[in-house]
Amino acid sequence: MADRSKAGLLIMITRHVGLQIEDAAQSSTDIPCILPFRAKANSMPALPKSDHELTVIIPAFNEERRLPKTLASLARFMDASRLNYRVVVADDGSTDQTPALTRGLGWRFSTVSLPENRGKGCAVRNAMLAATGEVVAFTDADLPFDLKSLIEGYRWIAQQRCEVAFGTRHAEQSESRISRRWIRTLATHTFQFLVRNFVSRDVSDCQCGLKVFSRRAAVEIFSRAEVDGFAFDTEIVMLASRLGLTHACLPVTLVNDQASTVSLWRHSLPMAFDVAHARWRLGRRPITTTHDADWGRLAAPRRQVA
Repeated sequence: MADRSKAGLLIMITRHVGLQIEDAAQSSTDIPCILPFRAKANSMPALPKSDHELTVIIPAFNEERRLPKTLASLARFMDASRLNYRVVVADDGSTDQTPALTRGLGWRFSTVSLPENRGKGCAVRNAMLAATGEVVAFTDADLPFDLKSLIEGYRWIAQQRCEVAFGTRHAEQSESRISRRWIRTLATHTFQFLVRNFVSRDVSDCQCGLKVFSRRAAVEIFSRAEVDGFAFDTEIVMLASRLGLTHACLPVTLVNDQASTVSLWRHSLPMAFDVAHARWRLGRRPITTTHDADWGRLAAPRRQVA
């Protein structure tokens, strides 16, 4: 295989079946599907070096209607930030035109697709392991939070204040510019209570749709993650803790809460099961990281963020 192909493809062996590798010669605006990988000590495959400052991942399933507006807004904001960035749509096996929406938007935009619908957690994991930014973040397709928090999270990690920044709607500095439905507010507080008692006392807002990682943290966490559904956020918090990665809670401003794809009736029980299973699987024992603290950082001097 040519060197260029080696750098562009990361093939991970897994026991999961049904995922197929997209052809390496596909359009330059598409990234090949990355197979899930269960990391073991000293077994992590060689990964390409970081080649830009920030990768922003947008998970999407059948989002052909609202995603074009999201991508346009994100492009305007990121261009103004002066960062060297990429935007990756994490397509969860969409059956509409979602996978094609980044074509024609330029070299900063691409799509990584699953061949079938597997769940938000699987789609985000797939894109996280394909990302090559020094800092990697994901947020929801409706851009629920003011994007200034995204840049603040980038700064925290670029300045090595932490390795993971978990967005939170419950910090004193957090704001909400909209009124949430009472049933969703009740569900949020109930889940928050469960998280504080069974998952983490310092990261209560596990379901906040904005999380920012150093590339090292992203690889260490997502190469070990297994939850495919909406409860993957909680597993991520548990893994960050077990791996001993420094993390902090990032205040956010909620500006949109009208288009969530989470159904309280259909997803509550599966989410509870996934959280319980992840808690049982990970236990309380520390997990040894595979890469040293400086892995994944850019060698070139970093520019000032606008």
